[in-house]
Amino acid sequence: MAKIHPEIIGRNERTRQVGGREVKEALFEQFARLGKAVASPRRIELLDLLCQGERTVEALAEASRMGVTNTSSHLQVLRQARLVETRREGVKVFYRLADEEVCRFYFALRDLGRARLAEVEQVVRDYFEARDELEPVSRDDLLLRIERGEAAVLDVRPAEEYAAGHIPGATSVPLPELGKRLGELPRDVEIVAYCRGPYCVLAPEALTILRARGFTARRLEDGFPEWRLAGLPVEVG
Repeated sequence: MAKIHPEIIGRNERTRQVGGREVKEALFEQFARLGKAVASPRRIELLDLLCQGERTVEALAEASRMGVTNTSSHLQVLRQARLVETRREGVKVFYRLADEEVCRFYFALRDLGRARLAEVEQVVRDYFEARDELEPVSRDDLLLRIERGEAAVLDVRPAEEYAAGHIPGATSVPLPELGKRLGELPRDVEIVAYCRGPYCVLAPEALTILRARGFTARRLEDGFPEWRLAGLPVEVG
C-alpha cells in the first residue's frame, strides 16, 4: 500500500481546519443577524405587537406611538432578518410574524431578561406586583372557572387584536372604552381581564377601573399569545 507524503497529510488537515472555522464563522454571522434585528427596544415592541396578529404599518405606528416612516424602517430591519413577512391588500401593506417560532423567540428573550437582569425584576415588582396584591389567574385555572361559569373573561386589547384572535367567550372592551361600558359587565362573577402578555399594562389599568367601581376582578397571568401558543381554544372575529 502506497504511503501518503506527510506534507500532503498536513495540507489536507489544515484545509479541513480552515474550512471548519469558516463554516462556524458563517453560521455565527447569520445567528448574529437575529441579535442585531432585536437590538432595539422599538423593534422588540413591534414583535410584541405582531404576536397579537398581523397589522398594517399605520396600525403598528399608532400602537407603538412612532411615526410611520420610523416604524417602516424598523420593520425593514426585522424583515431583512426574516422575522417578519408582508402581504399587500390594495394600497395597504400588512406585516405578520414569519411563523410562531418568532413569537417563541421573543418570549425566550423576554424571560431571559427577567431571569438575568435585576432591572427587569425591579420594574415588575414596582409596577405589576406592588399595585396588585391578588395572585393572577393561571391559564388552567381560568379554563376550569369558565367551564363552571365562575368567571367572566374580559379582553381589553384594541378591537382589531380581539378580532384577530381571542379567548373563547371573552367580551371585548378596549381599555379606553371601559369606563363608559361597565354596564355591559356582570357583577355576580369575578372578572378576569387579559391583554397582550405578562408585561402588558392594559389589564392592570383595567383592574384599577373595575375595582374602583365595585367589581371583583383579577388578571390573567400572561396574555393571549401565550394562550394561543399553549394550544388552548381560540376564537377569531
